[in-house]
Amino acid sequence: MSTDEMTGIQALERIFPTLPTGPGLVERREFEYVRHGTQSLIANFDVATGQIVAPSIGDTRTESDFAQHIENTVDTDPTATWIFVTDQLNTHQSETLVRLVAQRCDSSIDLGLKGKSGILKSMTTRAEFLQDPSHCLRFVYTPKHSSWLNQIEIWFSILVRRLLKPKVLSGRANFTSLADLRQRILDFIAYFNQTMAKPFKWTFTGRPLIA
Repeated sequence: MSTDEMTGIQALERIFPTLPTGPGLVERREFEYVRHGTQSLIANFDVATGQIVAPSIGDTRTESDFAQHIENTVDTDPTATWIFVTDQLNTHQSETLVRLVAQRCDSSIDLGLKGKSGILKSMTTRAEFLQDPSHCLRFVYTPKHSSWLNQIEIWFSILVRRLLKPKVLSGRANFTSLADLRQRILDFIAYFNQTMAKPFKWTFTGRPLIA
C-alpha cells in the first residue's frame, strides 16, 4: 500500500451559480465563495491493482488518526501481510503506531519508554522497529525530500484535477458543507475504483549524475 495524507482540503461553496456559455458569451463563474472548513484525507493506493483501499476522511490528521487508519486498513484482511510505503513524517513513526504493530504482530518485546529507552526512545529507534521485515505489518519509508516517489502522490493529483481544482468544469469544486465534501470524495473514489483503477506504469528512467 502506498499511503499518505492530503490535508487542508477546502469545502468552498460559490455564492452564485456559474452561468453557462451562450452565443457570443463565455462561461461566467462567480468569484465569491463561502468557506465551510477543511478535511484531511488519508488514503492507500494498492500498487498491484491501482485501487484506493479503506480511505479515511476527518477533521485532523494526528498520530492517533493515522494509526487508526492503518488499523482500519488491516482489518479489511486481518490475516494478510501488509506493507505500507510512506514518507518520514513524524506521525508515520509514532509511539501509537509502534504499539499497534507490536499488538498486531504478537510482539512480546519490551518497547521501553518514549524519549528515554528501548524501541520507543526516538524516531530512529521507532522507525527501525516499524521497518522490521519479520513483522506481518511493516513500513517502508521513502528517502527524505523524495516523497514524490510514493505512488499515492500521483493519485492525489488525479483527485485534484478531477474533483477538487476550482478551475475545472461547472458544478465541480463547489461543496455545500463538510459532509458534502466528504461524500463527494468517497463517491469519486468508488467511481475511480470501478472505472479507472489500474497500476501506474513508471516511465521516468532518470539520468545518472555527472560530477
